[in-house]
Order: sequence, then structure tokens, then C-alpha cells
Amino acid sequence: MRTALSIAGTDSSGGAGIQADIKTMTANGVYAMSAITVLTAQNTTGVQGIFEIPAEFLAQQIDSVFTDIRPDAVKIGMVSSAPLIKVIAEKLKQYQAVNIVVDPVMVATSGSRLINEDAIDALKDYLLPLATLLTPNIPEAEELSGMQAKSNEDMLMIAKYISETYHCAVLCKGGHNLNDANDLLYQNGSHHWFKGKRIENPNTHGTGCTLSSAIASNLAKGYDLETAVEKAKAYISGALGAMLNLGAGSGPMNHAFTMTSEFSL
Repeated sequence: MRTALSIAGTDSSGGAGIQADIKTMTANGVYAMSAITVLTAQNTTGVQGIFEIPAEFLAQQIDSVFTDIRPDAVKIGMVSSAPLIKVIAEKLKQYQAVNIVVDPVMVATSGSRLINEDAIDALKDYLLPLATLLTPNIPEAEELSGMQAKSNEDMLMIAKYISETYHCAVLCKGGHNLNDANDLLYQNGSHHWFKGKRIENPNTHGTGCTLSSAIASNLAKGYDLETAVEKAKAYISGALGAMLNLGAGSGPMNHAFTMTSEFSL
């Protein structure tokens, strides 16, 4: 069995963060592991509290994983401060990690800010240059590029800038009222649009975590990047299309929509 490591924060309501990553990786056929960056008190209505893990303990978690069950891919999600980012970058270089998918989480679906201002510079300086793929949404892509995205042409210009600046592939995610959930993959000077039909489901909590984890899972299984993204988008469409409805706010998806057996009855 192929393996994947999620380095991210928790979500006590289970729809995003580490919990969503583990569900997604399991549903996509890889063995999931975790290194926790922050603990959050969180539900579908917002983030009520954040407790940051000490950088030294985060390093221990990553050491524990890489020295025993080496991951075939690494997904990085919520990292709230510069010390944590520096530790992650140091460990990824130390262990020569491969298939690194960075979801530059800055703001939760509920609107709560999840990263300190000083951490954005550290993210750019230390972590993004190590990535195989970045998966920013429109606001995150604008933050990383200093540009505004008001059209598909703007998305292409921004993706090109980010890719050439940090020497990695970029999946610039659509939505956010810009287009009909179309995503743009830019790598090695070329681009590919993934057309997506917007699913009328208000419960989108954890979509970014889920998509990046699905891509990491597919890379761990040996798929090329374009195929990994295509399969991941199909998975997230199914999870949204299952129309799970939990919580008072923007609820979670059904990560296990394909998993039926005698044990699930």
C-alpha cells in the first residue's frame, strides 16, 4: 500500500484539516499519516480557538513518520506561524521528501483567518520552493502574486507568475464567483484547464483540504500530475454531490460516499 503524510491543523468538527485529509487519503486507497501543526476548536460556523503546537514537537512528529513509514507523498495544509514553516521545510529537505502538495491555507471557508502575517513571508521563502504543486484558491493566489484575478486571463497570468517565481506547478482553483468551478493547472511553461460544473451545495467546508489530499494520494500511487488532478476533481465532485447536510453553517462533504460494505451498514 502506498502512503501519504498530512502536515496540517485539526478540525474538531471533522470536515477539514487533518480529519478531512485522513478520510480523503483512506477513500483514495493510500495509508494516511499525520503531523499536527495546530489544534483548532472549530465547527461549521467558524473557528473558535487555535492552539499552536511547539515547533520542536512538530519536528518530532515528522521524524517519527519518516524514520519508520516513509510517505510516498506529503500534503501540507494549515501552518500558522514562521517557526512551524521553517521546521517543516528543514525536515522535508532532510528526508528528501517527494510529491509535496502545498495547500496555502490562509482563510477558512467560514472566513476566519488561519495564518499570521509573518508566516506568509516564511511560506514564500522556505516552503513554496520545495513544493511539487501549490493549490491556491483565488484569494490565496492573489495574496501570493500581488495581482488581482477578475478573468480567466488573469488566472493564467497569476498561475504563470507563481509557477515561475517558486519553480513548481500551480493549480489555481476557480470558483469565488470568477468562473464555473474551472481550475487551471500551470506547469513547465504550459497550462491545462479542468472544466468543472458548479454543484449547488452550500456545504463546502474542507473542499481545499480534500482536493489537495486527493491529489497527494494520486501522486503517491504514481499518477502523473495532470491525471492526479483530474481524478481528485472527480472525487471531490462526488463528495459534494452526495449532499451531506450536517451543522448550522457551511457543512462538511461526505468523504466516504463510495465506501459501502457490510461494516458500514
